[in-house]
Amino acid sequence: MTWSRETTVEDVLGELIERGYRFVHPRDERGEIITVVGVRAHGTVIDIVRLDAEDDVLAMRMPGDEQNILAPETVLWKRSGAMHTVVADLLCLADDDFAPRAKPETRGCWVPSGREGRAKWLVATA
Repeated sequence: MTWSRETTVEDVLGELIERGYRFVHPRDERGEIITVVGVRAHGTVIDIVRLDAEDDVLAMRMPGDEQNILAPETVLWKRSGAMHTVVADLLCLADDDFAPRAKPETRGCWVPSGREGRAKWLVATA
């Protein structure tokens, strides 16, 4: 995705909203907006975009189980810079780019199948 220089902040925010981002607006003690933060959780990842100014934007992708999304311990993808570039790069990511592979949780045990030297996997159901 590319943005023209005439693209406004409202246009960019509108595109992010169309893509499923939800926004919060942290404020200081006087009630002034400090930044605009967009969050989109999908699959096994969370995407964050923080707009401090048109030329000061940060976007990150992190695992879906990250405890603190504003200061993550694990970052899978990250860009910072001007709004047009950073948001364009973020929106070009496929939903599963950099996504951690889900670990299969199969539990069970091998049991003899009745024939010598043979066994089969019995999946635990509880």
